[in-house]
Amino acid sequence: MKRGLIALSPLAVFIALYLVTSIIAGDFYKVPITVAFLTASVYAIAISRGPLRKRIDIFSRGAGASQMMLMIWIFVLAGAFAHSAKMMGSIDATVNLTLSLLPGEMILAGLFLAACFISLSIGTSVGTIVALTPIAAGVAAQTGASVPMLVAAVVGGSFFGDNLSFISDTTIIATQTQGCKLSDKFRVNSFIVFPAAILVLVLYVILGQGISSPQTLPEVEVVKVLPYLVVLVTAILGLNVMAVLTLGILLTGIIGLVTGSFADVFGWMQAMGDGIVGMGELIVITILAGGLLEVIKHNGGIDFIIRQLTRHISGKRGAELSIAALVSIVNLCTANNTVSIITVGGIAHQIGEKYGLDPRKCASLLDTFSCTVQGLIPYGAQLLMAAGLAAVNPIEILPSLCYPVAIGICALLAILFRYPRRYSC
Repeated sequence: MKRGLIALSPLAVFIALYLVTSIIAGDFYKVPITVAFLTASVYAIAISRGPLRKRIDIFSRGAGASQMMLMIWIFVLAGAFAHSAKMMGSIDATVNLTLSLLPGEMILAGLFLAACFISLSIGTSVGTIVALTPIAAGVAAQTGASVPMLVAAVVGGSFFGDNLSFISDTTIIATQTQGCKLSDKFRVNSFIVFPAAILVLVLYVILGQGISSPQTLPEVEVVKVLPYLVVLVTAILGLNVMAVLTLGILLTGIIGLVTGSFADVFGWMQAMGDGIVGMGELIVITILAGGLLEVIKHNGGIDFIIRQLTRHISGKRGAELSIAALVSIVNLCTANNTVSIITVGGIAHQIGEKYGLDPRKCASLLDTFSCTVQGLIPYGAQLLMAAGLAAVNPIEILPSLCYPVAIGICALLAILFRYPRRYSC
């Protein structure tokens, strides 16, 4: 017991430095999460036994594992695609196209649908919130509708893509840590969250009666939506994610140069470069987390967690509940669904192997429960961003946040009732 707790103490250092200090400071972004991981990593190496060089080698082995490097390559390509598409005007075109298709009296449900589609296309909840929240606030000002309610529809829909998109970092990490394909995880995850999305959509149709859509919208440039559509379709068809992103990057360059969105090829390259740089923090976190968890594993910490979590488990249902609980708790502590999946992914994989769980179901549960918690904590980046853009308090948005609650309930029911059946046997 004592040895296991010592092996896990680097996680306690990380949580104490990041969570406790942030609470004291009253700002969950006061302490850079990279610094918290670095401190915990140095501590983990310091308390390990053996020559210092050997301890560093163990850390480096985890940080440079093939699985970690594959994730980093995907992050690099995703960053290049997402930012070049944004600078080319794809986000604005997608927003305008989606809103232009909305029927009157359907603005609340339409904003939710728009957020679902955009987040599925661009793979980021924060990017979707940044794109749509000003529009939601403007619609509320024009129609007299509740600002928090419209913003909540956007925030909820943004987690639809964060949970399902093929270029979402949470989806990429969940599938890589569990050793399954993105397309397979999408199919399993869709069984869990689509019913929730449909239920929330119906609810928003009812709540949104009497709200009018905007009178004027900019001209829609449909061609600029093409990169997102191609990425979405090819990914669903099962094309390798790196090939999908490479194709998307090429399309943004071609369309951007033809339409004049990029003055020249150097402008396109600059956009790609800025996108790659923008993924820097996530890449550093991935490297540090990989090394930290390898040291913890070497010291027996992972085996200790599995023993403690599974000592009262008698079957697959209990194993899945333990995975859900673990990722939820870590997400509450870190306020970052990506980091929580990185932290818990390896442990979840070992629990899955021990109890014969389907890795596609494990990946879906990791992603869904992390998004549930992330969507409901007022100190998370998504709610803070939305509240800032709409000039409201994050707490005001929470009562109207239906989607994160709905997917959490559906995921819990999927565990309790062993659903979908083919992935739960």
